[in-house]
Amino acid sequence: MHRENRKLMNSLHEAYTHEKYPSFPIISIPKYTHSDMKANGLTKCIIDFLKFKNHHAERINNISRWVNGRYIKSSMQKGTADVSATIQGKSVKIEIKIGKDRQSEEQKKYQQQIIKAGGYYFIATSFDEFIIWYNINFNN
Repeated sequence: MHRENRKLMNSLHEAYTHEKYPSFPIISIPKYTHSDMKANGLTKCIIDFLKFKNHHAERINNISRWVNGRYIKSSMQKGTADVSATIQGKSVKIEIKIGKDRQSEEQKKYQQQIIKAGGYYFIATSFDEFIIWYNINFNN
């Protein structure tokens, strides 16, 4: 994460925390510490950024599981994005890809469905790249 984006996250985090807990001294609010070097960290950074900017964002887990010795498939659509958000009333899906990770065929089909329906779909490989995309699409 570039220095200016780290500063941005720190100031957004501070403002968000102060608004949520107004009696908490600003000087005591800890610095924002998440990193975008791994997929979980990048996902957390993006969701936090959107939350700090008063948008809605949530992580989507599309994982099958074992229950009582039986394998139960997820009821989620195959290929669903990692983050589902609403930004300025628009549906936004964000897929997180770090390093050599690439989109599956199901993810490519899902991407086309979202775009065809008029939503936004973005593949994030770094927080800095996400900020550029966000500013182009949502900072008027």
